[in-house]
Amino acid sequence: MLSVTLEHETDFDGWRDGARQLRLAGVRPHEAVFHVGAGNRGLFDEALPCPDPASAPVSPGFAVPRAFVDVARAVILHRSPDRFALLYRLLWRLDKEPDLMKVLSDIDVADALERAKNVSRASHKMKAFVRFRVVENAEGESWAAWFEPAHRVVEKTAPFFARRFATMRWSILTPDGSAFWDTQTLTFGPPATRDMAPDEDEVEEFWKTYYASTFNPARLKTKTMQGEMPKRYWKNLPEASLIRELVAQSAVRTETMVAAPPPEHNTRFDRAAVQIGPRVIADDFMPSTLTEMDQAVQACRRCPLWRDATQGVCGEGPRAARLMIVGEQPGDHEDLEGRPFVGPAGKVLDEALKEAGVDRADVFLTNAVKHFKHEPRGKRRLHKTPNAGEVAACRWWLDRERALVKPAVIVMMGATAALSVLSRKVSVTQIRGETLSLPDARGIVTVHPSYLLRMPDRNRAAMERDRFVADLKTARTLL
Repeated sequence: MLSVTLEHETDFDGWRDGARQLRLAGVRPHEAVFHVGAGNRGLFDEALPCPDPASAPVSPGFAVPRAFVDVARAVILHRSPDRFALLYRLLWRLDKEPDLMKVLSDIDVADALERAKNVSRASHKMKAFVRFRVVENAEGESWAAWFEPAHRVVEKTAPFFARRFATMRWSILTPDGSAFWDTQTLTFGPPATRDMAPDEDEVEEFWKTYYASTFNPARLKTKTMQGEMPKRYWKNLPEASLIRELVAQSAVRTETMVAAPPPEHNTRFDRAAVQIGPRVIADDFMPSTLTEMDQAVQACRRCPLWRDATQGVCGEGPRAARLMIVGEQPGDHEDLEGRPFVGPAGKVLDEALKEAGVDRADVFLTNAVKHFKHEPRGKRRLHKTPNAGEVAACRWWLDRERALVKPAVIVMMGATAALSVLSRKVSVTQIRGETLSLPDARGIVTVHPSYLLRMPDRNRAAMERDRFVADLKTARTLL
């Protein structure tokens, strides 16, 4: 048996050099042994002598695919003792099977890929579960963490923390090695023990309070939680001390939540109902004018979007408009003012209509969904795309607007508008600019003005804007 001695458990360069010599010497996988440290060599193992490339059975210039190198760098970090032998076996086979790494059903390839995946998962868990604690010393404030990764991923993962916490001085201690960051340089040190890291700090109690307050017993899925947060990591997570008690109390807390009285309803609904009369609440109420439409939509409860919106926003324009333009939904500005297309997207549309030779005053502007769907982000309300159920629930209002206005041409801006008008999902890029036959009008699909606002490339945005104007000109010619 010929052996190769590696300096440490993750000595990829040492393994690569040794494996290259073994292959050049024609040493078969079952005749090769890899050891970590000189003292671990077997009784009958011989150190590999430096081979003479001139007499080697394999050409010194052999190459391996990049895919193998990437997998090998990951597998070296795995804790399995036979990882070196597995990689050398693959290296040996690549001589006659150059496409071996593409054969995912091969037992050796599948084994290596699975180990590489486990290493990647261990690195991900380290990013998620490292908990720093503050340490005061002569140099000032620093942070330290103790972590026990499933595999030897400290050096692989430490650069993430250097980028994430660039202005902090921190240390990550593990049984395999340590990582240190002084806000300028990332260095690595020897293995550590648990007692070398601090046990707790004053921030921990605040974190536990926050964690407990966000725990939702009604959404508890224990198996899923343990899959994302394996128990092996619990002992080093401060919040883990609360998990068992929170899980045990989840059934009682869920029953309490169910038994609690419902929250107060939206008072805007009451105001709208009083304004129009009891007919609004009846399912068979049919607005006969656009004014009634605008009032009735304030009392709409066909989907939950009314709960968080300031008000419903119906269409705006002349009763006998020949051109109807349908967008997705009101935005933040529209929700506050109660009128369609008065925000940034509306300004883009106004300019495009002017270039296309269309007077906005002659157009009936509306949306597929009448309430603003959003999520709060600080002081801002960020747009969220309505789902198919919400579009279907609001289609009743759009159909009534079409029946009252009776447009000759309908322009659908975006996929949501097309879904509402056509009652089916379509690809905007595939049917854009085509003339479509509708039961009550002709239609054309184009992009939404907000799409133009989101484009970072100015040149491409200018080209798309020209196409948007061209689509509006096509709609004008259809009249």
